[in-house]
Amino acid sequence: MTNLLETLRQQTIVVADTGDFEAMQRFRPTDATTNPSLILKAVQQPTYKHLLEQCVKQHAQAPLDLRADHLLVAFGTEILRIVPGRVSTEVDARLSFDTAATVERAQRLIVLYQAQGIDRNRVLIKIAATWEGIQAAKHLESTGIHCNLTLLFALEQAVACANAQVQLISPFVGRIYDWYKKSAGTSWQEDAHAGAQDPGVLSVSQIYAYFKTRGIRTEIMGASFRNIGQIMALSGCDLLTISPELMAELKDKTHIDLPGFEQTDQARLTAHFVQQHAGADVNVSSEPAFRFLFNQNAMASEKLSEGIRAFVADSIKLDSLLQ
Repeated sequence: MTNLLETLRQQTIVVADTGDFEAMQRFRPTDATTNPSLILKAVQQPTYKHLLEQCVKQHAQAPLDLRADHLLVAFGTEILRIVPGRVSTEVDARLSFDTAATVERAQRLIVLYQAQGIDRNRVLIKIAATWEGIQAAKHLESTGIHCNLTLLFALEQAVACANAQVQLISPFVGRIYDWYKKSAGTSWQEDAHAGAQDPGVLSVSQIYAYFKTRGIRTEIMGASFRNIGQIMALSGCDLLTISPELMAELKDKTHIDLPGFEQTDQARLTAHFVQQHAGADVNVSSEPAFRFLFNQNAMASEKLSEGIRAFVADSIKLDSLLQ
């Protein structure tokens, strides 16, 4: 019987959520995504420490932020030797509320990639889905630099990204699940919120149906998974970015029991599903409209802020290693 990872490949583009080259070679993803936390984790491993040391040696006189970008591009370049598709490289999270600075940093990352002989179409610039980040992505997309909007927790963010004609969005599953589970406390019932009923899965499914019924070209890549049930409940999504640990678990299994599934070889997000879950239009065409609707979503507001703080903390730790 076909394992779940191979079944998933037939329904969805599988992306590696890691900075571990060996894991990419083992699981053969199409694309790969990185973030400050993953790069920090990787450079502290003996296998990848040489990239940090090489960056420090070659760019010792460069400003610290430029040294950091050189390190990110060094990882991305190595990743693109392994995966046939694209790599996502993240702009410093400390710029999440500065549109102009985000645009400038993204342009610099592309220049650094091009200096390594990498075509810009193989790079997605990863930006936090704040209003300022979305506006930066809008400008970048208009100049041919494609973006991946991350830390996305709400339909309002997704629609604003679609309005900006962003190439790809990464709605987070696991962090939404975490918030609802923590909020429910002792009343949380795991079985009642598993698989297709997982709050993170429901959020991504809603975005998927909204986009597909309206012919929106922005790619949807589910991210931040806690278990393989969440992953298989989003089979059929454009892309799913998965950690090596969960890819290994998918590879080891041929079957999983999930609410709403009759057969694991059938995608859940189908044309029929889309027709049944189109949803009402969301108006976030202006900054006040976006900020008001987003503010009304306590989960999304809290998780976006928390995510930015976490990435900033890891960027600062990475800076200390580069010094």
